[in-house]
Amino acid sequence: MIAPDLESAIDRLRELVEDARVILPFTGAGISTECGIPDFRSPGGLWTKNKPIPFDEFVSSQEMRDEAWRRRFVLEESFARAKPGRGHLALASLHRAGKAPALVTQNIDNLHQNSGFPAEHIVELHGNTTYATCLDCATRYEMGWVRKKFDAQRRAPDCPACGGYIKSATISFGQSMPAEPMQRAENLTNACDLFLAIGSSLVVWPAAGFPLMAKQNGAGLVIINREPTEFDGIADLVVRQDIGDVLAPFIAH
Repeated sequence: MIAPDLESAIDRLRELVEDARVILPFTGAGISTECGIPDFRSPGGLWTKNKPIPFDEFVSSQEMRDEAWRRRFVLEESFARAKPGRGHLALASLHRAGKAPALVTQNIDNLHQNSGFPAEHIVELHGNTTYATCLDCATRYEMGWVRKKFDAQRRAPDCPACGGYIKSATISFGQSMPAEPMQRAENLTNACDLFLAIGSSLVVWPAAGFPLMAKQNGAGLVIINREPTEFDGIADLVVRQDIGDVLAPFIAH
């Protein structure tokens, strides 16, 4: 069912939320665009301006590591000033109400944590861009430290502990998906009776397989996204309205 208008969408979503026992929100870049963080595929998105740097190029080329960090610091202001939007706050409210015990996200912006959703109950499939790690010894480095070294050297710093390459704690194209978050996401998907896919184009696999997995396991499926997705035909509710407008009524005040 494609909701014909915003009011109908909110009414039907409220019914599904009230009837659900365990809700699993699954979020993509679309939930953060109202916060000033651009998405990837839309006109004007990040990937229309810069082709992504694959993982193998990052590890094989100092030039690519330098470029990856240059791009990251260009975006620093957007990430630093971004505050949780209405969608983030609504999902945090559902958690506090006991409806959404956990959340799975493709996002790397830390806004779910900042909204009050407990970090230990957030599964980050694609990592987190607010800190960095050494690819060899996994030592964590804060962004301020990396930025200071980068500005001083005009090149990507290496790990002082082991000499390995330091990378933002995100998953790049060609980099292996982290096994533990993927397993957690699968377990949560199989345990829910309502799956909310919010702001995701649902084209990046294997993460895009979770809505299908939920539906096949008997859960209800809601897709809230401005553009059509390939799973709209199996969803119980499809909403192509502004995400913040749709979820704002679910914020507990």
